[in-house]
Amino acid sequence: MSRTGYKLRHIVDRLAPGAQYFEPLPALNRVLYCHEGAFVVIGKEEETVGEDRTWFGAGAVAVRAGDDGAVIWRYELADENSPAKMAAGTGVSSVLTLESELDGPDPSGDWILRCDAVKFPMGGQAFSHVHQGPGIRCLREGKIRIETAGKSREYNPGDAWFEPGPDPVFAQACSEQCTRFVRVMVLPADLRGKSSIQYLDPEDNDKPKSQRYQHYVDEPIEH
Repeated sequence: MSRTGYKLRHIVDRLAPGAQYFEPLPALNRVLYCHEGAFVVIGKEEETVGEDRTWFGAGAVAVRAGDDGAVIWRYELADENSPAKMAAGTGVSSVLTLESELDGPDPSGDWILRCDAVKFPMGGQAFSHVHQGPGIRCLREGKIRIETAGKSREYNPGDAWFEPGPDPVFAQACSEQCTRFVRVMVLPADLRGKSSIQYLDPEDNDKPKSQRYQHYVDEPIEH
């Protein structure tokens, strides 16, 4: 893996009912995931995005919250030297929760930006595995324990974490309720429409898997 010159970040924007950004966010590859409420992407043709839905684009973008307000999880791929742009406006708050520089995928190859959700039943787990690109996950419901790089940490709803891709990961969901997180990954373009997961133990490939996936975005991006 080699330094790409990019970083991936996760920002939470909270908008009161009817609130909107004073000015558009700058152009870059981003996913806006509606965690709560609904929002409208402002433009020549307005697009409404409801709860548990996404908007993806590479241009400048401004949004307006729906009648019940909105909580937006903003995932952005940006130049490693560029500061995060906080959303501003009456009734708007913006918090940078996590950002990390990327050491892959191969900067000489083509990339895709993928957004999906991973859901585990009570007590579900993901066998030890790696991914073919880095990504940020944010927990939407339940609890999950992530074991990687010799460390173990439990995450609660709203917590975000970064996985570089090549580091082995074991995931254990809580036994009290279903667990679900939303992730955005930067992957080699030849994985479009394909799984990025690789299990460390070949015997795990044929075992039943407890996790289920919901796909939102799987699109080529310029870099």
